[in-house]
Amino acid sequence: MQVHFGEELLRAEWTQAVACLGTFDGVHLGHQEVISTAVGEARGRGLPLVLVTFDRHPAAILAPDRCPKSLTPLSANLRIFESLGVSVALILPFTKELSETTATAFLDRLLVHEAKASMLVVGHDFAFGKGREGTTDWLKERIETLVVPPFEIDGQRVSSSAIRKAIVEGDMESAGRWLGRPFEIDGVVVGGQRLGRQLGYPTINLARAYDGALPSDGIYAGHAHTSLGVFKAAISIGVRPTVDGTHRSVEAYLLNYPGTEIYGHSVRLEVDHRLRDEVRFDSLEELKVQIARDVDAVANLR
Repeated sequence: MQVHFGEELLRAEWTQAVACLGTFDGVHLGHQEVISTAVGEARGRGLPLVLVTFDRHPAAILAPDRCPKSLTPLSANLRIFESLGVSVALILPFTKELSETTATAFLDRLLVHEAKASMLVVGHDFAFGKGREGTTDWLKERIETLVVPPFEIDGQRVSSSAIRKAIVEGDMESAGRWLGRPFEIDGVVVGGQRLGRQLGYPTINLARAYDGALPSDGIYAGHAHTSLGVFKAAISIGVRPTVDGTHRSVEAYLLNYPGTEIYGHSVRLEVDHRLRDEVRFDSLEELKVQIARDVDAVANLR
């Protein structure tokens, strides 16, 4: 998959393309249905599929005080786009200037002139341009447009807001079902207090580079994707009240990890299942006993 950041870097040599537009926050099953439909249309016509999205949620510029937490970082979105068969991903910096671009200018200049779009594929609730003028009905009057209907599971429409709510509540099963994969936390391993090492359960401390959604404070079962492979993980999210922690952190104990130095490495945590709430223990010995129970619970899960 080719990736371009900003329309000024796109130099399309094809004469026609199918374009797919959206914010795609989380690239959940509904988004995947839109993208897969677009890929199918493009391949059926022998054309490239150009996916157009943004480097941030539009609300980050239009309503920063109400901007939702991102479900996935851009790097994860790109990985999923490629797995779905996207030919070209065009990432537009969402700026104040872009938000004031009219739907006509966006369609004519960027989609038709730059991306060479002869057909568009969008979701049912899609709209773009200043004042959200470019609705699906507006598009259909100007260019061939295929509108993909809502994607439902058990009668419920899959949406980024529903997934975000499930994650905040610690309902990782629902979040994973709607995402089509476990919810993930990406980060870099940094040094901590090394308390886990003292307790016999050395953990990795994950520092993130983006302000994304996090599950509610608690202990979770999941998997850690590292440079040495995939390991079951007991994941702690919270303030660590037993040791008077002062800020929320994400740390994980990796079962059967060989002990190779991992500081500075990138790690991806899959958060599969909530085990329990975060609680304060009266002593480190009580905490150690509970950690052993948590690790056993993780080991016994699939």
